[in-house]
Amino acid sequence: MIFALLAALSGAAETAHQGYLLVANKGDRTVSMVDVVAGRQVATIAEEGKTGHEVAVSPDGSRAFVPIYGDAGVGKPGTDGQLLRVIDLSQRAIVGTIDFGQGVRPHCAVFGPQNGLLYVTTELENSVTVIDPATLKIVGSIPTGQRQSHMLAISRDGRRGYTCNVGAGSVSVLDLDAGKLVATIPVAAMIQRISLSVDGRLAFTADQTALRLAVIDTATNAVSASIPLPGLGFGTTPTPDGRWLLVTLPALNEVGFVDLATMKVVQTVAVPKAPQEILIAPDGSAAYVSCDASKQVAVIDLAGRRVAKLIDVGAVDDGLAWAAAR
Repeated sequence: MIFALLAALSGAAETAHQGYLLVANKGDRTVSMVDVVAGRQVATIAEEGKTGHEVAVSPDGSRAFVPIYGDAGVGKPGTDGQLLRVIDLSQRAIVGTIDFGQGVRPHCAVFGPQNGLLYVTTELENSVTVIDPATLKIVGSIPTGQRQSHMLAISRDGRRGYTCNVGAGSVSVLDLDAGKLVATIPVAAMIQRISLSVDGRLAFTADQTALRLAVIDTATNAVSASIPLPGLGFGTTPTPDGRWLLVTLPALNEVGFVDLATMKVVQTVAVPKAPQEILIAPDGSAAYVSCDASKQVAVIDLAGRRVAKLIDVGAVDDGLAWAAAR
């Protein structure tokens, strides 16, 4: 009986540890590899250049892709990055580089869920660049028609892309198969980040001029509702069951829980300073929140809605990704 129990516990731990959390550290110009079971950083990988803000992982969990944005914030003066680093996660080293040929401030990288292509926002070209991750070749470009196309969300069927155009205050809707812009949705004077509901019917972006999330109906490509917030919002992500939307509130040092049935914030959870991005664990048990003024990732137990642990990472941590075990 005792041996069976120990075996079961060992198996549960092995199931829980299906990979690593990757964290883009803007201040250190590194990517952290975090063992989420042990709750600690186990490696850092230098980006060898200017700063990367975001990180994406190949579907097989073997490689990470880090666009090198530059040393500035969106819309601010500074260097214009033109590279994307390719990291082998088993070697924990850069094994390739994609050069965009000129400064384009590449920022958010997202894998197409059906075709396996890599889509990267290229801000200074008002576009999303399409990359074949097998050959590391640029194979296409999709115009967004708007400036500062900063973040990107892709529908589960891989047919539509949605960019958050920060300074333009709009969302561009892209036909990824046809490689063209199909709609532009005005939202506010300035917005930040974007995510899609689990069923793909809604998109969420944070108004930077009012305490609200704008809700976009993806069938009509229009703003259909607003969700009041206690502070300015930033990053959002839905829980896998589709019931909740989590939103970071950087100035309040909190994460809000939005009930998507009522479109209201029903609870907030205190986290370290300046929460940025949120990533839900594959099993839906926890939310990882990068807190860039604290060099920490907060781990929120979603069942108890409390911070279960804090993990030390690099300076000015932001982008998050999950690297599943192979």
